[in-house]
Amino acid sequence: MIGTAYAVDADQVRVDPNKGQFQTVYGNALPPIGYVEMCAREPKECRAIGGKPVHLALTPDRWNLVYQVNTFVNGKIAPMSDEELYGKPEYWTFPTDAGDCEDYLLLKKRYLEGLGFPSEALLITVVLDEKNQGHAVLTVTTDKGDFVLDNRRNDVLRWNNTGYTYLKRQSAEDPRQWVSLTKKAPANSGTVAAGAAKK
Repeated sequence: MIGTAYAVDADQVRVDPNKGQFQTVYGNALPPIGYVEMCAREPKECRAIGGKPVHLALTPDRWNLVYQVNTFVNGKIAPMSDEELYGKPEYWTFPTDAGDCEDYLLLKKRYLEGLGFPSEALLITVVLDEKNQGHAVLTVTTDKGDFVLDNRRNDVLRWNNTGYTYLKRQSAEDPRQWVSLTKKAPANSGTVAAGAAKK
């Protein structure tokens, strides 16, 4: 699936531990409707496994795998909206050749789990982008901070370097439960994105 390891030094992602590299959780949140509908169609993808929060040791090998999976899926899947693909505003599924932001992250999550990453460290996350529009990314929780895999860029950035406003994400304890990443509830949290996210 993925070629030679991309040479990235894990030292590049080391920062002052007091700079807010970990996201703060503010309580419970409602899951996106597209996720709820996907779980109803494919319950095995959303089953609870009795997990707990994980800060995965970010070794150089793991960092390379994260980068490679992000780059590989971004290149493999063409950006296209759910409306264009399925005739509905929100439809979460594993893409084969085209999809929108949540489809990219589902495929990345599956690949990383197949490479031995624990699902408790791979959390679906909903944000507002620079234009205040809904978007979804995959958060990898590590001992060096929370990093984001995004279909809009191949670089893997720490969450607070993306320019996004973080709304909510899956709970590590139970993927069907979601937690809030903001102190105030978003006005519209039912859907993720109105259109395809461009790379």
